[in-house]
Parts: sequence; structure tokens; C-alpha cells
Amino acid sequence: MAEVASTAKEKTTQAGGAHYTRSIIIIGALFFIFGFVTWLNSVLIPYLKIACELNNFESYLVAFAFYISYLVMAIPSAWVLKVTGFKKGMGVGLLIMAVGALIFVPAALSRTYNLFLLGLFIQGTGLAVLQTASNPYITILGPLESAAKRISIMGICNKVAGTLAPIVLGTILFAQTDALVESLETMGAAQREAALDALASRVIAPYLVMMGVLVLLAVLVYFSSLPEVDTDQEDETVTAANTHKKSILQFPHLLLGVFALFLYVGVEVIAGDTIISYGAAQGFALERAKFFTSLTLGAMIVGYLIGIVAIPKFIRQEKALQVSAVLGVLLAVAAVLTEGYTSVLCIALLGLANSLMWPAIWPLAIADLGRFTKIGSSLLIMGIAGGAILPLVYGYFADLINPQQAYWIMVPCYLFILYYAAAGHKIRS
Repeated sequence: MAEVASTAKEKTTQAGGAHYTRSIIIIGALFFIFGFVTWLNSVLIPYLKIACELNNFESYLVAFAFYISYLVMAIPSAWVLKVTGFKKGMGVGLLIMAVGALIFVPAALSRTYNLFLLGLFIQGTGLAVLQTASNPYITILGPLESAAKRISIMGICNKVAGTLAPIVLGTILFAQTDALVESLETMGAAQREAALDALASRVIAPYLVMMGVLVLLAVLVYFSSLPEVDTDQEDETVTAANTHKKSILQFPHLLLGVFALFLYVGVEVIAGDTIISYGAAQGFALERAKFFTSLTLGAMIVGYLIGIVAIPKFIRQEKALQVSAVLGVLLAVAAVLTEGYTSVLCIALLGLANSLMWPAIWPLAIADLGRFTKIGSSLLIMGIAGGAILPLVYGYFADLINPQQAYWIMVPCYLFILYYAAAGHKIRS
């Protein structure tokens, strides 16, 4: 591990401080895009529930379609990056996302839920390529022991965008929507269809703008000064410990890390994407509830700032992960046992508990992988599929019992993350 850090430091030094800073800025911009596109789902779930007349379970297929693409496309993404390299691969990912945004136009015009889901899947596919490239890149760009700090900086870019996204899109989509929902019950069939068609068409303009921005960014990244990182060559000199290892399955700390990441992304998406609908279930108007996801992401930003200051100077990343998991358990239980704004606030504060989990799990899981780093990163990206599965489980129990009691599913998730932070990441054989 020390040799990885040393090699990274040497490369950084050779590249020069200004070159290093430019690279951080470019990757930071990409993480901003990740956040903006990802956290639009928190608005799309209640919006499409109304526009396409869905129940809770069906509405959370929004998260499923978006995040399942990481499971399906993570390994193909690694193949793409092997051919294109990191830099061109990021451009390809942005263009794929642009295609997904474009599909929202015919989906809205026909008010076809399956087309919306297809567009979300394609957007997730583009993000899978981007994340497969950018996460190991930012990890390798400097010393491994401070990787959590760099990823925290990226997390701030991600969550600032995620804080803005639901407010921007919610302002467009939820204007006078509460009054519309009330009046739908008294409308005739033809008038109801026309009103829902008009509601669905509100999504067209913002997604056309998004498509244009993604294409522009793809061009800018392609012609940027972002350096290529040859992880295969670097990894061959890491350590002799991996000489006799033939498969990624021989790294149990990685496999446990993939499952921990699966659970973490699941609870993060539940906290961020269900809170608007949960707020509505607790009696808050959508015009007000649209800000709740931003509260969750604001809490995450606070956590990232703590990570930047404290890791590794005051606390090791594995210890920070333990504290975060315990906080997650306490807040999840409190959300179930309280009511109204207090309960909603507990869900929002889960953003603080979740903030340092990705920055801590990722470097703990890819430590000592050597030449297996790229495939290990792909497996971790597949773990993002937790954001597809767990919200569906939540939606099922929200319909079966109620939206509040369904939050119990988060408790065992945080307990496993606590185990990984305390012991699982140390297992090497």
C-alpha cells in the first residue's frame, strides 16, 4: 500500500501542482454532473407517480431503472475504458447520458412510463462509464491514505449539484401540482387525460437543456488537459503479494466492500429519493416537500466538510465509517418512532450519516488490489445497484404497511456496514 501511495505521489509530482489541480477541477465538474442527474430522481418519483398514475412500488421503478444499469453495465464499462482509456471514456459516458435525456421527450409526449424508465436506464449506463473511470482516477491521483479526503471534495461537488437539482426541477414540475391533484378527482375522463398530458409535458424543456449541456461537456472533456492514468502498468509494481492471485474473487475484503457499498447506496437513495413522497404522506404539500431532498444533501455536504478536515489527521477513514454506521442506525430508528417534521428531519439527517460512507468504503475495498484495480472498481460500481433494489423493497413495504414503518429496512443495512468498518475490510484471505 505504501508503494501505491509512493507511486501516486511521484506521478503527481512529475505532473506538477497546476496539472494536478486542473485534473481535480475537471473530475470535480464531472462529479457535479453525477449529482445533478442522480438526484433529479427524488423529484421524478412523485412527479411520475401523479403524471403516470402509479402506486408507491411502481413509482420507485424510477430508482430501479436508473441504478440497475450500474449492475448491468459496470463490466462492459470496464471493457469500454480498456479500449478508450479514462479520458475518452468519460466523453463517451456523457454522450450516452445525453441520449437518455433526449428519450424523455417522446416519453413525455406520449406519457409512456416505460419510455421514461428506458431514458433513466440509458442515463444510468452513461453514469456507469463515468463513475467506473472517475472513482479509481481520483483515488489513484494521490496518496491512498488521504483518498477519503479527495473523494469527500468530489462528494461536495456531487451533493451541491444534488441540492440544487430537486429545487430547480421541482419548481418547474410541481408548480400548482397540489391543486391539480385535488381537482383530478372531479374531472371527466377526457379533461383528466388532457391535464395529465400537460403535466407530463413540463419535463421536456429541462431535459432538452440537460442534453445540450451533456454534449457540450463531452466535447470539453475530450479536448481537456486531463492526463491518462495507466493503472495496469502502475499496478504491476505495487506489491509481490498479489503475484499468485489469479482472480478478483480471491480478495474477500473487496467482495465484502461491494456488499457494503450495495447496502450504503441503497440506504442513501432511500433517504434522498423517498423523503419528498414521505413528506407528502406526513401531510406536507409538494410545494414545500420539494425542498426535503435538498435538506438531506445539505446534511451530506456538512459530513463531507467534516471528512475533509478530519480525515486522516484526526480520525482514520475506517473509524469514520464506524461512527457513520452507528449514527445511521440511531436516526433510522428515530424516524420510525417520531412523527411529522421530526421524523422527516431524521430522514434528512441520514445524509450526515451517509456522507462519509462512500469515501471510506471505496479506498478500503480497493486497497492492495494491484493489477486487479480496474475489475475491482467495476465490481464496486456494480454495488451501486443497491440503489435499484432497496428502494423497491421500501416501496413494497410502504404499500403493504405504510411509508414510515418501511424505513425499518435500513437498520440491518447500517449494521452490516458497521461490521465491514470494524472487521470486514481487514480480511485478506
